[in-house]
Amino acid sequence: MRHIIATAFLALAGTAAAADPIEGVWQTQPDEGSFAHVTIAPCGGAFCGTITRTFKDRAEYQSPNLGRQIVIDMAPQGGGNYSGKVWRPANDKIYNGKASVQGDRMSLSGCVAGGLICKSQTWARVQ
Repeated sequence: MRHIIATAFLALAGTAAAADPIEGVWQTQPDEGSFAHVTIAPCGGAFCGTITRTFKDRAEYQSPNLGRQIVIDMAPQGGGNYSGKVWRPANDKIYNGKASVQGDRMSLSGCVAGGLICKSQTWARVQ
């Protein structure tokens, strides 16, 4: 009986961890020479990402974007896929977004024209 309870507990714990792989700290791909660390956490029924550290030419600096939300209301779609909105600091625009997480890599896209034209980045998990 203990073995069944322990197996059920481990199965549930594994499911919970696999259900939200987008949570954590991610390093953005450089954009115009700068990159950031973004902390993604639950917000309501979705996930949001806030810029927590910024770097230019590999040196940390105090960007005016610190504390700004860059990933907005990313809702799980199943299989490590999410949809919501993304903000691009370089042009201060918000786009329809989608993310796909596989291990320690996340492909994040911002799209216009109903998803016909997208620009994407690959982010690396820091934590």
